[in-house]
Amino acid sequence: MASRWHISRAEGELTLSRERPARFDVVASTVLPQGDPLRLAHQVRQDLWRALQRVRGFSPVVRLTRQGEAIRVEAGGRVAPPVAPGLAAEIAALLESPARRDRWVAQAKRSKKVL
Repeated sequence: MASRWHISRAEGELTLSRERPARFDVVASTVLPQGDPLRLAHQVRQDLWRALQRVRGFSPVVRLTRQGEAIRVEAGGRVAPPVAPGLAAEIAALLESPARRDRWVAQAKRSKKVL
C-alpha cells in the first residue's frame, strides 16, 4: 500500500504533509531532543489529527528542523477559512503536553536515525 503522506527532505529539515505544497494556515512550535525524525513527525501528526479532526478542512503538516542537538517541531496545517480563534493555542498546548512529549521522544529514540 502506498503512503498517503508526502515527505519532503532538505538538509537538516523534514516536512510531513497530506497535501503538496505543505501549507501552515495555523502553526505552533516546540523543541524536542534529537531522534528519528520520521518517527517523531508521524507521532506528532497522529496526535495532532486526533485533536483537530473536528476542524473543518484540517490537513496536518509537521515540519522538523535540526537546531543544534535538538529538533524544532512546527505543527499545524491547512484549515478551511476562517481559522478559529485559539486554534494555534490548542496546538501549542498539545505540543507542550508532558505525557505526549515523553511518548514522542521515546518512540523517536527507538532508532539511530537523526535529522
